[in-house]
Amino acid sequence: MQHLDIAVINQAIDWLPQRPVWLCTVLSTYGSSPRAPGSLMVADGRQRYCGSLSGGCIEEDFLQRIAAGEYQAASQIIRYGEGALTPNIALPCGGSLDVLIEYLTPDEASMSYLRQIAAALTGHYALEKSITLPAAGEIRRCENFTGTRQVVRRGSQVRLFIAAAPQLLIAGLSSVALYCAEFANALGFHVIVCENRAEALENFAPQLTSEITLLRQFPAKYIEQNGCHANTAVVALTHDPRMDDLTLMEAIDTPAFYIGAMGSLRNSQQRLKRLQTIAEFTDQQLSRINAPIGLPLGSKTPAEIALAVMADIVQRKNQTAASDGEAAGAS
Repeated sequence: MQHLDIAVINQAIDWLPQRPVWLCTVLSTYGSSPRAPGSLMVADGRQRYCGSLSGGCIEEDFLQRIAAGEYQAASQIIRYGEGALTPNIALPCGGSLDVLIEYLTPDEASMSYLRQIAAALTGHYALEKSITLPAAGEIRRCENFTGTRQVVRRGSQVRLFIAAAPQLLIAGLSSVALYCAEFANALGFHVIVCENRAEALENFAPQLTSEITLLRQFPAKYIEQNGCHANTAVVALTHDPRMDDLTLMEAIDTPAFYIGAMGSLRNSQQRLKRLQTIAEFTDQQLSRINAPIGLPLGSKTPAEIALAVMADIVQRKNQTAASDGEAAGAS
């Protein structure tokens, strides 16, 4: 399943050769809002749009204003909701949100701009977008940024840091893996499950929802062939050393922000010894593996274990994003 913001940029790329597009980014919200900062929407001026600013309650007004000839500057910021210039448009959940609007004309510069954003959202690299209103945006690569999107706004200057949506790569199906996939999907992760064992596929695959990507492939082979971007968490949840150990061996050579394997303290220590002996990993490399996996919640059931795993992953993700955002803001 394609992440919504990637779908927005791809739609903008599809429309742009024929006509201008308006690329909208939620900058900030006040009070309750259904869309988080960094969320995207694109409109084409023909009453069509992809994505969302508020879950549907202000899009109609926005499209009408485009049709009336508004928002022709290369960049500008508008507010919807409480305190806005158009108080007749209220968010049903209360509060307000500020939206950055970029007017992109059908030319090669705009197309290159969108393609670079698409590459960042799919994990090829991270970007910093810099805008001084009402001028067009400029982008540059951020070599050391691994968090999710951050927004920095100072007066007429806006900086957005764009990276891929968080991804969870699950090696092997199990009861715990099913709950992890469900929790991660609800938390906004792109979830990939790799499984090639016939018995596990027969027992567990029918329970996966359509939002989960199931690849009938050996997990280590998938990582070897495709790698993963820095916003990826890799978890091995099978108790099968052949699958778990090889997954960890491949994951260590990726920029994944989290690598973990399920097992008791004793089994985890034995696994690390095996990896050190077989693959000759250093202590620093092995320190990347979270084993036993998850926060120490005293979990017993598959759902509780999955909760501990996802809590640990989310905590690590948010700590990484906060530290990267501070570093980027200081640059």
